[in-house]
Amino acid sequence: MSENHECSVTSFDIGRRNLRADCEHCFGLCCIALYFSASEGFPKDKDAGQPCNYLQQDFRCSVHKSLSEKGLKGCRGFDCFGAGQKVAQVSFGGCDWKKAPESAKPMFEAFLIMRQLHELLWYLTEALTLQPARSLHGALRTILDETEQLTHLSPDSLIKLDVAQHRAVVNTLLVKTSELVRAEARHGQKAPSGRQRTFQRGADLIAKDLRKIDLRGANLRGAYLIAADLRETDLSGTDFIGADFRDADLRGADLTQSIFLTQAQLNAAKGDNNTKLPLALTHPANW
Repeated sequence: MSENHECSVTSFDIGRRNLRADCEHCFGLCCIALYFSASEGFPKDKDAGQPCNYLQQDFRCSVHKSLSEKGLKGCRGFDCFGAGQKVAQVSFGGCDWKKAPESAKPMFEAFLIMRQLHELLWYLTEALTLQPARSLHGALRTILDETEQLTHLSPDSLIKLDVAQHRAVVNTLLVKTSELVRAEARHGQKAPSGRQRTFQRGADLIAKDLRKIDLRGANLRGAYLIAADLRETDLSGTDFIGADFRDADLRGADLTQSIFLTQAQLNAAKGDNNTKLPLALTHPANW
């Protein structure tokens, strides 16, 4: 590992320190603010603003260690990217919605916006470590700083924020970053391991056997990889932003150099000790 890469990894970890969920300092916001659908890995529907039946008085989950057994795969595959504690401790100064019931609705609404901003921060922080996109690093740093500033808006201003417009600006840079990384990944291929294909965003790859397709440098943004077979696949330079990994088989797959992959996606997939992951991510306990 080069000295420059070591520095990159260090700054990468520091930059993401506040982008990891810290449930100890949250008020169970993901268990209340979100709408749950039985079709998305939950045993039944839950309306937004309605506390989950498993949420305790201390804002802890009573079945956190047995989510899969309870049919709560959706919970296992969710990540707030640290938005929960940011809203609880920064936006609302540590005063929970039970002690101040009037803050409940704005707190839940602010959480939904904050979660999107923190997700963007996660991707932008990673983009700044990708050397093929170094020509974009100046613009990426600028938009990352702007996004971080937005997370410190007052709750009222946060709720009024046009987050879709900001996401569109960020996405333009992330797409350019992806193009540069994927082009280098494809350029470095000496002998394709299988057929190469081009996928449209949101490609339907549900339950597909993808082992004979060369996916190095592939664009799988928003792809439906539900129950797809990716065993022993080299996924270097593959863009997974927004891809649905529910029950995707990643046993033995090499995701070390894939881009824009999240812990939540891995948590929803199937893998084993032979699955190789990027440094910032860990093997889920259920693998």
